[in-house]
Amino acid sequence: MTLLTPRALGRATLARQLLLDRTAAPAADVVAHLCGMQAQEPQEPFTGLWSRVRDFRPETLDGLLTGRELVRVPLMRRTIHLVTADDALAWRARHDAMLRQRVLTTYRTELASVDPDELAAAAHAVMADGEPRTLAELVEAVSDRWPEPPRRALGELIVGGVLPTVQLPPRGLWGSRAGVRNATLSGWLGREVPPLPDDPADPVGQTLIRRYLAAFGPAASADLRAWCGLAGLPAAVKAVQDELVVFRDERGRELLDLPDAPRPDPDTPAPVRFLPSFDNAILGYQDRSRIVDDAHRGLSVAGERALLVDGRVAGVWTLSDDAVAVTPFRPLSRAERAGVTEEGAALASFLTGGTSDRVRVAAP
Repeated sequence: MTLLTPRALGRATLARQLLLDRTAAPAADVVAHLCGMQAQEPQEPFTGLWSRVRDFRPETLDGLLTGRELVRVPLMRRTIHLVTADDALAWRARHDAMLRQRVLTTYRTELASVDPDELAAAAHAVMADGEPRTLAELVEAVSDRWPEPPRRALGELIVGGVLPTVQLPPRGLWGSRAGVRNATLSGWLGREVPPLPDDPADPVGQTLIRRYLAAFGPAASADLRAWCGLAGLPAAVKAVQDELVVFRDERGRELLDLPDAPRPDPDTPAPVRFLPSFDNAILGYQDRSRIVDDAHRGLSVAGERALLVDGRVAGVWTLSDDAVAVTPFRPLSRAERAGVTEEGAALASFLTGGTSDRVRVAAP
């Protein structure tokens, strides 16, 4: 069984995540290829797409959201994801039990008296008029029936668990600070969420595995679980096993992959890239050592924006006073610093609408 080093795995991740070379593919196709983009911070997907798509413009994503080709929905790990309309519909039922259970586990005591199915029926009845509602408005509409649970807990169970919802624009549009207004996923898209097939081989799970490996592989089953939040998909893994090739990493874990997926030479040059908060290139794994040192693993869940140098997280960055401000974790060589400055200047111009290309690189 071939051993893959962290550097080899890192280069595979960069290739699958479109971070070795920017692509000319349409932004909607890129979001589909990536299996969605984590998007609880509404502006962050713009940077994620800019770092991956050649000549990306913010109005492109705005048009896809207002045109209902992409949607912002609670999905993987019960976090808000930007996904295609087709994927939101195809995957929502497969995630339903996990979404409910995560809310009920978080608020075990507060929601002990709530029957999730009864709440789902009540919430569907409220939303049947097609009007978008905030979380507070949804809770108010059912509060006579459930007056005791804390409103936040009850609202999260509705919009993040029992009711397939979508966050409507202008939330998520370029430069928008709009709050969350929720609509039903089926109402917004004009299509029903299909029920899960009655098939023990879990065909939806099989599709998830193939799509995940195309965007994140080679990867272990634990990485798959960490990405989607589902409980391992054992029947689906068993069903697709014969289609896959198997590797092993330095920690002894078995890694699955698609046979023809790109696995670049470990010495392939990797350009400087700026990642947004919560980018799945980092968060899409249980073992993130292929791209970030264990000492800095926490930044990926703290909302820090990561700087990649030679394919690894080498610092963090932010936009401050219209300048991209970089804090490296280690000294940068002259060539690395030049790459950071060049890419950072282009990012500053993108984020400020062309009014600034300033970059500040702090001491490590």
